[in-house]
Amino acid sequence: MRFLRHTAFQAVMIGSGTVLSLWAACFAQFRPDGIVRSAQLWARICLWALRVFCGITVKAEGLENLPEGGAIIAAQHQSALDILIWLTLVPRPAFAFKRELRRIPVFGWLLEPAGMIPVNRGGGRAALRELVTGARHAVEAGHQVIIFPEGTRLAHGARGELRHGIAAVAQTVPAPLLPAATDSGKCWGRNSFSKTAGTVHIWLKPALPHGLKREELLRELETTYYGA
Repeated sequence: MRFLRHTAFQAVMIGSGTVLSLWAACFAQFRPDGIVRSAQLWARICLWALRVFCGITVKAEGLENLPEGGAIIAAQHQSALDILIWLTLVPRPAFAFKRELRRIPVFGWLLEPAGMIPVNRGGGRAALRELVTGARHAVEAGHQVIIFPEGTRLAHGARGELRHGIAAVAQTVPAPLLPAATDSGKCWGRNSFSKTAGTVHIWLKPALPHGLKREELLRELETTYYGA
């Protein structure tokens, strides 16, 4: 029975994602803002199906810390669920994503028109400049930029080395930077088909002070993600 429920969720997630991606592709050149709205609708459908079929609910705390307009969110990353959650929590999300995702048919072709920020993770300084420039443009356009400083999904309870790109963005882009922690991996593992029923928490913290040095900023994020 559990396998069937989780299969039903996958069917809803993939089916609705395919339909809405094709729908968004029809007007991508004329209404790029509609791509994000289609993605947000998809995320809401997925979270509904996740609750109905897998018994997983989401509780977000600290949303009052989110300012109006452009912002940078430095989010902990444990699960594919994090993408769905952030699509629904902020009004104009812009994710930093690895360039390889552009190869995915239809879905990948819509990422940049939707305002997402491609990053070549092996590109060194050029990739860092690409991230900073993309984040600045997104913030100036009023987007909430979501960056995962851990660079990849980590299992719940695991500790990772934070990428320095988030410090470059914080020091260069004139926007509030808010840390965000999660325990999403306890219900949806990083590469897991099976899900565990429960409540996933998101904690959005107040913006960090401007002018922090790189080591100070990374230490603040580590404390948010992993505790003191």
